[in-house]
Amino acid sequence: MKLLFSLALIFFFYNSFSQYKAVNFSSIDVRAENIDAPTVDSLSHLLTNSYTTELEKVRSIFYWITDHISYNTIRFQPQPVAYIDDGAEADYDADTIYKTLDERVAGLVLKRGYALCDGYARLFKSLCDFAGIKSVVITGYARSGFNSGQFRCNHKWNAVMIDSNWYLLDATWASGYLNFSGREFIKDFNANYFLTPPKYFIQDHYPDDIKWALLDNTPTLNEFNRSPFKQPSFNYKIVSYTPSKGIINATVGDTITIALRTIDDKKNLLLLDKASVDSADIAIADSSSKESKTFFVKGDKVSANYIVTTEDAQWLQVIYNGEIVLRYKLNIKKHPFPFAPIIIKDIALNE
Repeated sequence: MKLLFSLALIFFFYNSFSQYKAVNFSSIDVRAENIDAPTVDSLSHLLTNSYTTELEKVRSIFYWITDHISYNTIRFQPQPVAYIDDGAEADYDADTIYKTLDERVAGLVLKRGYALCDGYARLFKSLCDFAGIKSVVITGYARSGFNSGQFRCNHKWNAVMIDSNWYLLDATWASGYLNFSGREFIKDFNANYFLTPPKYFIQDHYPDDIKWALLDNTPTLNEFNRSPFKQPSFNYKIVSYTPSKGIINATVGDTITIALRTIDDKKNLLLLDKASVDSADIAIADSSSKESKTFFVKGDKVSANYIVTTEDAQWLQVIYNGEIVLRYKLNIKKHPFPFAPIIIKDIALNE
């Protein structure tokens, strides 16, 4: 009975908007895939004129962007910057001076078909503006495995008003992700970043203006900064994870337990103590795990143990169903008695 109740709460998250039941997102997405227009205003009209509700219009705009715009890997930088680049003015038409910055950037993105996060966010806002839907561009901090380690405003996303309520979304992260080298963009629509509940969105998006967290009790910036790095491809079928802190203090001989709660039928968890991981590392580790099971499944929880065997370990990569989802920083303290026998002890989860 307890398990059924937990699953009911989980599925309630996916149906938290009552309008979802009446809206066929699949048909909206298919229609958006086949729409094309030369200007931002004409595109907005084509994307929204067939719909009566704001939710339908927002979905059409959002999906079109994720389907038609690619991340700008040509100008990729660890910390994204404003999209307008050298020579951009040459692309402006005679009416440019009468357009807002959002519309000017949106026009460039539409023409080129690629953008950084600033371009994604401004295109979304401009399309909403022409559709009469209120939205804003939010500047803030993003936590992901591609972070350079510096903590500063490095990302932009949107909030949109639907039926007098504000909702959060990120068209950049919903459109796909970068490969391991960061040089190739892989198209892969992620609906988890469409109208994401604020309590989940705050896990990897922290707004510079705290009101756009849309939470009554927003965690402090320091708490956010100390959370684990979470990849943009993080699967929200993962309902929770432990440890919740991103920095793990341990000594040689400790056993660190990583656990995920998930509604996925397939549960495969691997831990690698490498600063960077590529597809070959994952394939080798996955092959080894099949030979000798290294993770444990109990109900909706999957867990794995990592035994600290060296003081040199600095990062712990969490690989779930073949994808890197979390990364923890390891602070390994020197053993006070280096020549004494190592006694294994558990860092247990308090659940």
